[in-house]
Amino acid sequence: METIEFDIRGQICPSSLLVALKEVNSRTERLRQGSVQLCFLTDNRDATITIPESASNMGYGVSVEKKDGYYSIVISGKKD
Repeated sequence: METIEFDIRGQICPSSLLVALKEVNSRTERLRQGSVQLCFLTDNRDATITIPESASNMGYGVSVEKKDGYYSIVISGKKD
């Protein structure tokens, strides 16, 4: 599976959410097929709520991991 990474550190909501939704929507078919997952790197705590909530509501699997000074939000094709 291919992982496409987006570094959106420094952006605040709703900008970070809009970027994430744009990327998810442009790769809907590949996400649903399971051939790609999207990884968003953010330092905005609000984004760790808004992005996963939106992606989950769209039927995608989401995981959030706290890293050293930022968060990694991974969106995949299937809800766990």
